[in-house]
Amino acid sequence: MKILLFSLLLCMFSFIAAAQNNDVSSVQAVLASQTNAWNSGSIDDFMKGYWENDSLMFIGKSGITYGYKKTLENYKKNYSNESLMGKLAFTLIKIQRLSPEYYFVVGRWQLKRKAGDISGYFNLLFRKINGRWVIISDHSS
Repeated sequence: MKILLFSLLLCMFSFIAAAQNNDVSSVQAVLASQTNAWNSGSIDDFMKGYWENDSLMFIGKSGITYGYKKTLENYKKNYSNESLMGKLAFTLIKIQRLSPEYYFVVGRWQLKRKAGDISGYFNLLFRKINGRWVIISDHSS
């Protein structure tokens, strides 16, 4: 009986660990897709990593922006051509599971560009909505 209980617990923990690994991979895949989209010059595709909702929150050097549409407008205004967009790279520092529904990500972003290289740090709050991981809050500096 003890062996059966132990086996059941072991299976349960293995299932949970596998689910967490899949979630981490999914979060990483969102960021990889964003990088590819940006480096292809598509801000619209880059934005697919964000929650398409008025409650999306983006915090940057100009303050807080609420909403998917306003965030998209800001990206298009500030990165209006290839020279300003450059090539994006993310370096992930920390991916932390907060719950089955939320992940917290900390990393560094870098833009190599003709207009001058820039870089900074970010923290992102991901939420699983309708089976899809999306960024619901982005604080980039």
